[in-house]
Amino acid sequence: MEKNLFTLIPNVNEVLEDENIVRLLDTMPRKMVIDSIREEMDILRDRIRRKEFGEREVLENISSLNKRIYDRIIEKKRFNLRKVVNGTGVVIHTNLGRSLLNKEIIRNIEETVTNYSNLEYDLESGSRGSRYSHLEDILAEITGSESAMVVNNNAAAVMLVLSTLAKDKEVIVSRGELIEIGGSFRIPDVMEQSGARLVAVGTTNKTHIWDYETAIGEDTGALLKVHTSNYRILGFTSSVDIDELDKLKKQYGIPIVEDLGSGVLVDLSKYGLEYEPTVQESIRKGVDVVTFSGDKLLGGPQAGIIVGKKKYIDAMKKNPLTRAFRVDKFTITALETILRYYLDEDSAIEKIPTLRMLTMPIDDIRSMAEELLDKIEECGFDSRLRVSLEESYSEVGGGSLPLEQLPTVCVVLSLNGMSIQSFEDKLRGYTIPIITRLYRDKIYIDARTLRREEFPIIVEGIGFALENIKECNL
Repeated sequence: MEKNLFTLIPNVNEVLEDENIVRLLDTMPRKMVIDSIREEMDILRDRIRRKEFGEREVLENISSLNKRIYDRIIEKKRFNLRKVVNGTGVVIHTNLGRSLLNKEIIRNIEETVTNYSNLEYDLESGSRGSRYSHLEDILAEITGSESAMVVNNNAAAVMLVLSTLAKDKEVIVSRGELIEIGGSFRIPDVMEQSGARLVAVGTTNKTHIWDYETAIGEDTGALLKVHTSNYRILGFTSSVDIDELDKLKKQYGIPIVEDLGSGVLVDLSKYGLEYEPTVQESIRKGVDVVTFSGDKLLGGPQAGIIVGKKKYIDAMKKNPLTRAFRVDKFTITALETILRYYLDEDSAIEKIPTLRMLTMPIDDIRSMAEELLDKIEECGFDSRLRVSLEESYSEVGGGSLPLEQLPTVCVVLSLNGMSIQSFEDKLRGYTIPIITRLYRDKIYIDARTLRREEFPIIVEGIGFALENIKECNL
């Protein structure tokens, strides 16, 4: 009997004659297509072998075999890193790629990377140039610093600075600023890898200027200030500001290094957000070297940006770590385009997606939410689905402005007789995954982090989830 059931399974060549699979052969490697065919057939053979299928089940399975093979091939065709819809309301969502880049930036990247470029070529002298020169002048102009350079992320920037200024020396930092950043990377660990020796002063909640001064000795290489951009200590607290540290710098000749983390170049308090210290302010107050991220509040690609005194930046360029931390032409092109927007603040707010979403008026968010609600209701979906609008709060994310609650409007999905978790799983498993947030047995889709061109995807994803949730009924 088993042998007869096995003979019902078509051979590979027969499946390859299916018109849908023939079309896939034009765009997919033949080996990937054949492997997918054999994988589905092996599943069927295994179920026959384990006596799970009789003749009727085998014939039913074979009738949908080509579709399953097609779906398997399509799944393999998808890139692991791919587009998703961010309905969470977290603007700088670390797990979803942080800051978005606009299409103008992508066009500039395409122009640069699909052609040869002057990445390390000086067009004036006709000799080898430096990749750091493309960003140095514009960063210096925007921040008011003497010089600048860019590495691949802010942790690398901090490590490079400390390795250059304080290797085998002591770096004094407040205990209240020994922060942990994403992925369990901690300031003390970064400092240790740089070759600098940590000298922690003060307490978690209170540090005074005399704590720093008492700790200064012959081996002191730098005074480090770390902005706690991803958390706040409230209540009985005190910290030492740059103005006070600047007096110690002048008295003892020790440079001040500040890690600003988020790295904001615009005073966001003008747009109704919590005040966040700007890079320009740190430079004006006398900080010698400032480091910050490119893909947080700045709104650009992943990068670690270093600005400050020219003599220190020049020394960093000669540090062997610089080559290990260097950025490529993709990052340089994207970052230069972003920085040009900052030459005009209105342009930055309008054209940088992160800043635009953070400063979006609540009326505009409500209008988008209403439009999405209308499109969902127009489809006349299953009566088990209820859709409504609800006021809520968005988050900045990315370890930036942790106390900030941004008023927003969400499209809320409620379900009758269906598992809300299963429905969310289906949205996340859609062709273009739709990432939402669950709260009190409802699905919230925050309009702040959506774009209108994504509305059809959301509507189609909801339809997909409803069609495939039947087996999950409670």
